[in-house]
Amino acid sequence: MINRNISPYVLEGLTDTPVLLLNGARQTGKSTLVKTLSEKNHPARYITLDDATVLSAIKYDATGFLTRIDGPVIIDEVQRAPELFPAIKAAVDRNRRSGQFLLTGSANVLLLPRLSESLAGRMEILSLWPFSQGELEGLKETFVDALFATKLHAGPSQKETPASFHARIMGGGYPEAVGRVKEDRRSAWFESYITTILQRDVRDLAHIEGLTNLPRLLALIASRAPALLNFSELSRTFAMPQSTLKRYMALLEATFLIQHIPAWSGNLGKRLVKASKLVMSDTGLMSHLLGVNKERLAGGGFIGPLLENFVIMELVKQITWSTIKPQMFHYRTQIGQEVDIVLEDRSGKLVGIEVKASATVTGQDFKGLRAFAETVGKRFHLGVVLYTGIESIPFGPELFAMPVNALWRKQTK
Repeated sequence: MINRNISPYVLEGLTDTPVLLLNGARQTGKSTLVKTLSEKNHPARYITLDDATVLSAIKYDATGFLTRIDGPVIIDEVQRAPELFPAIKAAVDRNRRSGQFLLTGSANVLLLPRLSESLAGRMEILSLWPFSQGELEGLKETFVDALFATKLHAGPSQKETPASFHARIMGGGYPEAVGRVKEDRRSAWFESYITTILQRDVRDLAHIEGLTNLPRLLALIASRAPALLNFSELSRTFAMPQSTLKRYMALLEATFLIQHIPAWSGNLGKRLVKASKLVMSDTGLMSHLLGVNKERLAGGGFIGPLLENFVIMELVKQITWSTIKPQMFHYRTQIGQEVDIVLEDRSGKLVGIEVKASATVTGQDFKGLRAFAETVGKRFHLGVVLYTGIESIPFGPELFAMPVNALWRKQTK
């Protein structure tokens, strides 16, 4: 089993919180993780709502079901029975013992207010994403925290061939997909995965039929990601009313297939583009939807968008276990000045990151970061251009070019 970097935080949460919810897409390893924790660190009874009999019993009498369970319990795929949340709330209010309930969910309860509000103040929520590159190599990445250090220690990194980068992007992070070396077998898994999510989980959340347009919409999003979200343009392209489109997009986000990166704005004296940036949650899935194989990627097709999406999601994963836990944004002005990724810590300190699918960097590649630094003034802490070379090179007091694999590999001195 590959160790998950979030495991210590799950155990820590169980020491002082009655309910801990581990959120994440299907097939990211939630069940494997909680079962392992129950066997080694947190003894608890395991129940899955994928069991039709268990699900039926809970829907019939959720409170009665819980009263018959003695001791800590793990409930898998809890989003399938919303009736459980009020029952769990009542149980916690009767006995506020830490670590009573360890829940997993394949739908983001933060986007389902009826569920999350039931346990406000009683539940901690953590996200489990597909494997990070560090997890695949058996290490815990600290790149995000290093960006906010007083001084960035950056030396040359280990050389990574284009073929290796491409394999990482097309493999993604889903455990089952990562384990499939042959492209056709990996593609078959992704096809089955999409069908399962859209025909089962999305329908369970929406309680409606007629969701046959969702696979085409997901493919259209993959062809645009990462890009600014424009509902009007998407509505025209897809020939779908904006109200329906927004509902479908919310379902795709709730099941962790897509993510929104909001626009950064401060008390600035200039107009900023407020649209969020739309990204796919896994570049393996994105590659499948785009029909990308190693030959097309080696030929330069799609590498720019895929690499940027890849970097964004690696940072999203690392933020879940970073000490600083910065917020993530993108930055773009009406006159076209932009920064791919902006990280902001609790004190307002800002780090800008640009992603370049090139083995060389020039001063021109820092144009957006310099404009951003001038705009935000003293709040600007660091600007980094991530590229596919091996050297970390300063381009000024607060500007660095760094290898993409610095995200998960330690820099050599």
